[in-house]
Amino acid sequence: MIAIKRGCIAESKVAALVILLACGGCDPVINIAGANFPAWLLCAIVGAALTALIRPILDAVGIEPYLGPLPLIYPCLAVLIGCLVWLICFNRI
Repeated sequence: MIAIKRGCIAESKVAALVILLACGGCDPVINIAGANFPAWLLCAIVGAALTALIRPILDAVGIEPYLGPLPLIYPCLAVLIGCLVWLICFNRI
């Protein structure tokens, strides 16, 4: 069994808090008309808008009845599109 000192646990909690606070500043920010918005907000808006545009297309083609539970499908599609926008526009790997 490994013995862990009390001070070591407190130091690791402080280190984790410092890392979390430092990562908060890593979020990309978009400047629109002088106002700063987080990039995830833009991705969420684009995902919702594109999902709203895709829905009539799926209905016109006749695929919508075969999709499954629509209250589950469309939010998942919006999240998928939002994540794709994030990967395409803001991925810095």
